[in-house]
Amino acid sequence: MRFLANENFPADAIEALRQEGHDVVWIRTDSPGISDPEVLSRAQTENRILLTFDKDFGELAFRTKLPATSGIILFRIKAPSSIVVAQKVITAIALHEDWQGHFSVVEDDKIRMRAL
Repeated sequence: MRFLANENFPADAIEALRQEGHDVVWIRTDSPGISDPEVLSRAQTENRILLTFDKDFGELAFRTKLPATSGIILFRIKAPSSIVVAQKVITAIALHEDWQGHFSVVEDDKIRMRAL
């Protein structure tokens, strides 16, 4: 899958996704400091699913109606380290193939998906 990882996404999770064969672009190294609307626009333009820990993207997609059909995955998980985050991200991503076109919230005990 093609992902755009927001600046707040941990490096260990980026590396784990890449090792699983995913195409991941990371804002922290590619375009640090760009605004949330710019991040969402880039995900849309490049047809990448946005990975983030920032719940503001739900508001951008639903309230301001910015285009987001490429998909957004918001992680709301508890993890004591970036290595644990990486493991949880890999596990969650493997559970679905239909991330595209959804606003998804990944929590420790469930995944909620809503069509965009």
